[in-house]
Order: sequence, then C-alpha cells, then structure tokens
Amino acid sequence: MTGQMAKLYFYYASMNAGKSSNLLQAAFNYGERGMKVMLWTAAIDNRASFGAIASRIGLHADAHRFGEDTDLLAAVSEEHDQGKLACVMIDEAQFLTESQVWQLARVADEVGIPVLCYGLRTDFQGNLFPGSAKLLGIADSLVELKAVCECGRKATMNLRIDEAGRAIAAGAQTEIGGNESYLALCRKHFRERLDG
Repeated sequence: MTGQMAKLYFYYASMNAGKSSNLLQAAFNYGERGMKVMLWTAAIDNRASFGAIASRIGLHADAHRFGEDTDLLAAVSEEHDQGKLACVMIDEAQFLTESQVWQLARVADEVGIPVLCYGLRTDFQGNLFPGSAKLLGIADSLVELKAVCECGRKATMNLRIDEAGRAIAAGAQTEIGGNESYLALCRKHFRERLDG
C-alpha cells in the first residue's frame, strides 16, 4: 500500500481524437524518467501487429493483450511483484468487461498503482460500451479528449459507414475498423447521416 492514493482514470472520446497517441506519449514520459509501465490493449483489435498499440500518426509500442477472461488484477500484481510498476495503461478500454474495470479499480485502490484507461464512450448507435459505462460510473477522473466533426464542432459520435461512405444503422456493437469504417461526427451530423 502506498501513502498516496492511486486513481483510476478514464480518457474517452470519439474515433480519431488521439486516444492511442495520448496513451503512448504518457508511456514515453514515464519511460524517459526511468519508470516502468505496463501497457494493455484489446485482443479483439487485430489491426496493429499482434501485441502492439498503434496510433494513426505512426506511434506504436508493445503491449499485453486482454480478452474477456483475462484477470487484470492478477496479471498486474504479478508484474508489479517482479519490478515496481509506476502506472498501468489500457488502450481500447471500451472492450473491458465490468469485472475487469473493478479489477483495475482494485489495482489503484489496493495495489496502489495509477490506472489510465483510454477508449470510446459510445458505439456507432450512440450506446455505451459495457466497459465504458462502468468506467464512467466508477473512475476517479473522467477526461474527454476532443475530436473534430467535418463541420468544425466537437465530434462526440462514431458513425459506421460502408465502402461507399453510406451510414450503417444496424449490426454488431463491435466491428473493428479505422477511417475506412467510421467517421467521428457531432451529434447533429451523426443524426442527419443516419436519417439521410
């Protein structure tokens, strides 16, 4: 147990707001000071080379992969026992289960390691992801990262599109893709494109 209370942070945004690059910059800053961090990303996201977090602007770093059955508390505690961790950083945090979010809260509360989670708040239909909903409910600090809509206003929604750029209104909550599959839009233009 540390003297200072570690916190659970949730940095959330729409697509293209720089969540991964923000995470990688923070990890670089810790490393530059000789501090050890543990990076995680969702196993479901296979766009980057296996075991890596990659941003659209070319930054990347190796990372552990979590699936639905990953015990993050046990994995982080084991790593911490082998060499003190300064921070745990989670990319694609929307894919965490509710149980895993509670495990990460225990990493902060009981193990004393700050946990920084980065992810989407909502899916392409405007619904909360389960991991994001739990983080919004229990995180000590909520930080919105800003993306910009095509109109210049703040983008808060993720519109799923087909190959021709037409809005897709139905389907599975999770479909991995980047700029070819999603547009970050303000709520007004999100609704207009869906109703279009």
